Amino acid sequence: MTQAAHPPRKRLRIGFLLADRFTLSAFANFVDVLRLAADEADKSRPILCDWSVLSHDQSPIRSSCGIRVQPDTRLRNGGGYDYLVVVGGLIGDYRPISDEALDHIRRAAAAGVPLIGLCTGVFILQEAGLLQGYRCCVSWFHHQDFLDRFDSETPVSDQIFVIDRDRMTCSGGHGAAHLAAFLVQRHIGRSAAIKSLNIMMIDDALSADRPQPGQQPGPRASDPLVRRAILRMQQNIEIPRTVDELARELGVARRTLERRFCADLKCSPRKVYLDLRLDRALLRLRSTGDTVTSIALACGFCDAPHLVRSLKAERGLTPTEYRQAQAGDGSASGGAHYAAGVLRPASAPATLA
Repeated sequence: MTQAAHPPRKRLRIGFLLADRFTLSAFANFVDVLRLAADEADKSRPILCDWSVLSHDQSPIRSSCGIRVQPDTRLRNGGGYDYLVVVGGLIGDYRPISDEALDHIRRAAAAGVPLIGLCTGVFILQEAGLLQGYRCCVSWFHHQDFLDRFDSETPVSDQIFVIDRDRMTCSGGHGAAHLAAFLVQRHIGRSAAIKSLNIMMIDDALSADRPQPGQQPGPRASDPLVRRAILRMQQNIEIPRTVDELARELGVARRTLERRFCADLKCSPRKVYLDLRLDRALLRLRSTGDTVTSIALACGFCDAPHLVRSLKAERGLTPTEYRQAQAGDGSASGGAHYAAGVLRPASAPATLA
């Protein structure tokens, strides 16, 4: 009787460590690319690659949205992975991952296993001392949080993921899918990577150096305090902070913040904040079919009339006139203003230094 052949070794094996209150979308996007690449069509059989969620006690791990994931492998049984992926989540004053898990990550690094930090998993790897001397990727949204916590480090916040030797870090969101596709292409093949992304309704695989989406450029600032304030403004468009709140969060007096803005940008924090919100509103006016009311609320204005008044006063056009100008309607009463460059800062703003 012929002995059954051993099943072939998986081409790609991934171990996951999930932080408490981890980001579900980053984990789901990454693992779904693996799932769809692991088999023909989308049958989800782990033939070509495999993955496990590790834990020291196998207790369910809660995500930031409250959904819990049940680990399937104990740390002591976890090994032989091609990559170990740490999925971060909410940033706070609590321990996001157990001491046992940290020890496991350090042992894997010492054994030469490549480490991956998804979303704020980069914070966990940095705190564990496993990113010293490496370039690492941080979401623009958490750029300042990273600098505040690791003041000697300068993260990359303008790429969707970064690969530096045996460390890979990712800004999160859909960037996790593209990093997973990069690994699938490396170990299984380009066709498998493209198939996974296409089934997920993602057209093309993006390279690591593709800019992170989501952040609007701001005015060119040289003062570090002003740059930090602008970043916080960009992160709080829908519900704007007051100047007093911004100053308090930055640990300075309001007068100090206003003086630094005037010295660096020749205008007040209030004016810069308004310009950022108007730029965001103009972006949505030209790139979406959303109503003026929904755009107004999403950009920190009380209602549509508030946005109309502000846009007319600052840029010379109403939302309707702006959309007509974008469509090339020469009958728009504000078309001449746009052609003359009144709106040019919104359509081609300076980059944040």
